[in-house]
Amino acid sequence: MADSLRLKDQPAGERPRERLVARGPDALTHAELIAILLRTGLPGTNVVLVGQNLLQKFGSLNALALATIDELKQIAGIGPDKATTLVAAFALARRMEQERREESPVLDNPAIVVDFMREGNRLKNVESFQALLLNTRKRLIRVDEISRGTLDTLLVHPREVFRAAIIANAAGVVLVHNHPSGDPTPSEADIKVTRDLIRAGQLLKIDVVDHVIIGRATAERAKDYASLRELGYFF
Repeated sequence: MADSLRLKDQPAGERPRERLVARGPDALTHAELIAILLRTGLPGTNVVLVGQNLLQKFGSLNALALATIDELKQIAGIGPDKATTLVAAFALARRMEQERREESPVLDNPAIVVDFMREGNRLKNVESFQALLLNTRKRLIRVDEISRGTLDTLLVHPREVFRAAIIANAAGVVLVHNHPSGDPTPSEADIKVTRDLIRAGQLLKIDVVDHVIIGRATAERAKDYASLRELGYFF
């Protein structure tokens, strides 16, 4: 089977390292990313299969991240060096997460939200709907792009917004999208989507904190955004 071939015997486009360089880390599976850390497999078992075995043994990436060196060494193909590499990689990931939590902004009013999101939305020529996932203290967990439309039209379904929030264990979300026209005035569709998402969030006990629309300031319009909460559409 192709999966059991040594990686160097596989086409370059199928090897994890080459795919990471060509397409970025998000294109790789958990097992392939682990394989890059492990570097080599076993006779008859390539390193991606060793990564798959690790995930199967521990049941989840989180459980694997908490494994000790001794526990990792019980897996065929994992010696002291590879076990140490994995423990070090996961320790760095936890420290990065701790730094991110300490540095994450508190997004508790629309002006701060817009300051944080303005540059990323300023030059987009289509509507992009984003969910800012927040913890219980309204600190940012991460930003997820939920949908991208054409010109001033996009489709958003509650399941897409709240799937991301549930996975991140978010307590709340701030909804953000841009109006390429520059006018941040909410449309009837914007208002309807907001109310649908508020109702869905109430059922899931995830607070929809605000829906902010980013446009462009003009001589007649000093603010480049609109907050649907400030406009009274949250009830």
